[in-house]
Amino acid sequence: MRQVSDDERRRRLARRHALAPAYRADGPEAATRAMTVLHATEAPSVYLSLWARVDGLTVADVDRALYDDRTLVKQLAMRRTLFVFPRDLLPAAWGSASARVAAAHRVRLAKDVEAGGLTADGAAWVDAAELAVLAHLAGGAERSAQQLREEVPELAGRIEMSPGKSYGGNNPIAPRVLTQLGVEAKIVRGRNGGHWRTARPQWTAMATWLGEVPEPAKEREGYAELVRRWLVTFGPGTEADIVWWLGATKGAVRAALADVGAVEVGLDGAGLDGRGTGWLLADDPLLSGPEPEVEPWGALLPVLDPTVMGWKAREFYLGPHGPMLFDTNGNAGTTAWWDGRIVGCWVQDPDGVVVLNVLEDVGSGARAALEAEAARLTSWLEGHRVSTVYPSIAMKEAVRP
Repeated sequence: MRQVSDDERRRRLARRHALAPAYRADGPEAATRAMTVLHATEAPSVYLSLWARVDGLTVADVDRALYDDRTLVKQLAMRRTLFVFPRDLLPAAWGSASARVAAAHRVRLAKDVEAGGLTADGAAWVDAAELAVLAHLAGGAERSAQQLREEVPELAGRIEMSPGKSYGGNNPIAPRVLTQLGVEAKIVRGRNGGHWRTARPQWTAMATWLGEVPEPAKEREGYAELVRRWLVTFGPGTEADIVWWLGATKGAVRAALADVGAVEVGLDGAGLDGRGTGWLLADDPLLSGPEPEVEPWGALLPVLDPTVMGWKAREFYLGPHGPMLFDTNGNAGTTAWWDGRIVGCWVQDPDGVVVLNVLEDVGSGARAALEAEAARLTSWLEGHRVSTVYPSIAMKEAVRP
């Protein structure tokens, strides 16, 4: 069995993730395909993930792909997370990961509207609310969530969530219905009604947005295609990595690995004995020889960047810094990378200047390279400050007086 070292896995990031300057992608679509999908939980992360991978990228380039050409599309999918998908990958997600989320969310939504006193028949209420929204958006209408709440009577209700809990409260039901319709691919987050740093989606019918909506893939075929693309981007990785990333069962992942003809390889540090089993596609060049050397490289990545969030077992690139860079729910803050490893994070000062917080001694050459990346990002941001709801400990420390 081919043994793949952690050094080889780190070197792969330079090329496959388009992070090293010599291997950057030629546009938003190519960069997104390189990563399979982009995390879109926070709106700025989409732009900053692409900035890190595309030389000369502008905000207009990203907006064109998202809102004009619509070659990149936002879709709720794996782990009930919002992603930006290459358009051709949508049917695979619709038939597998999104369908799994949609089924669970529909049951929970129906129960919650009953518990909240809106109806005695939650399932029928959800069906009626969905039909009302779809009717309102027929003909190409684009509406914000607030506009839909005001214009569609079926969305006017509120329910008490988690009474007595600190995270509970009296919340409008409309966002939950829109989430259900979105994960079912009946509607889509279209144009953004605000600055690129904020998420104010204008909802519209998926058929309007895409023009022609392809059929969802069959469940097994959808999972196989998602796993195939994951292996291209993140391979080698373990079964547990794929189960976590995909938000699926072990059975679904094992079937997908068999369907794509994945090949076992040995990994350093992935098992209790210091070695574990990973997977690669059968045509991966890593099976026939070592991963080529690359020049040392630095990168600054945003909150929830797909490189940071691609694996469950992160030791090979994260080292001892996990508690400083991830919150207790596993959400990653900003990260600073040197030669395939996370060595710190970055923040902005009150003037919008990007400031590094390096957590280990990386040497003067690496420090200079990261400072150059910080200056490049400062220039690109043009004074705009990017906020987050996922600040890590290291980020908080970096902004303390």
